[in-house]
Amino acid sequence: MFLFLVGVVLFFVSGSLPTNPNFPGARAQRPMRFAGIAIALFGLLTACVKQIDAGEVGVQKLFGNVKDHVLESGLNFINPFVSVVPVNIRTRNYTMSGVHDEGHKSGDDAIRILSSDGLELTIDLTILYHANKASAPKIIREIGSDYEDVIVRPVSRTKIRDNAVFYAAIELYSIKREEFQARIYKDIDSLFKLRGLTLEQLLIRNITLPNSVKATIESKINAEQDAQKMQYVLQKETQEAERKRVEAQGIADYQRILSQGLSDKMLQYEQIKAMKELSLSQNSKVIVVGNKAGGNVLISDK
Repeated sequence: MFLFLVGVVLFFVSGSLPTNPNFPGARAQRPMRFAGIAIALFGLLTACVKQIDAGEVGVQKLFGNVKDHVLESGLNFINPFVSVVPVNIRTRNYTMSGVHDEGHKSGDDAIRILSSDGLELTIDLTILYHANKASAPKIIREIGSDYEDVIVRPVSRTKIRDNAVFYAAIELYSIKREEFQARIYKDIDSLFKLRGLTLEQLLIRNITLPNSVKATIESKINAEQDAQKMQYVLQKETQEAERKRVEAQGIADYQRILSQGLSDKMLQYEQIKAMKELSLSQNSKVIVVGNKAGGNVLISDK
């Protein structure tokens, strides 16, 4: 519209110039008039065409009145007197972190909460969300373009603090972290929907505990590890004792079976076998021992 206004002004200025040929600017009157008309037409044409980038929609405002019809991405023909406010409908993230310059706010922007046992914890949080295309006029009408600072940030921080009071510090850090995250997601999502926003994902990136709680957790973990180690040692010793008992039982059974199977005839048979092997051996002495009834003793050298 700026070019259109410039052309109109130029047209009227050219029309107000004196038509007297002796006037120095009389010759420029007609060119100025045509230039004004051309600039006004060009400005009007450009004002009627509006380009909307990909991933955005355009909200039309006419003299403060917001239209419900949104402009899709691409070229759109509109009323030249309408102003268009672009609204990003792509997935966006909003991070609140204690690390310097990691989040959207400089410095320490982590969320400090109180647990049910009265301990102060620090939470780093990232929220993934997007503005609904159909709700873009409502967002501009009721909230404005700065809906991150008006809705996203305060709602998220408030709901985290409201739900943290139902959990102890050690529960938030360990066994009930997912439950806590799901509970926050449900509360924030319901409020976002009322405002034309959609919560896609909520990420609790880090939970920082007080040093005293950290020391307690570490000592507990060390005690549990020592207990598991001792249980392993006891189990190993029990298995070793069982192995020795089975081994001793096997030796006892062997000796019992051997003692029951030995007799005088068996011993005499084994003696004969041994003497036979000695007699067949070279460079050895053969000793023949008689039985209980008496016998000869033969000693020979080979």
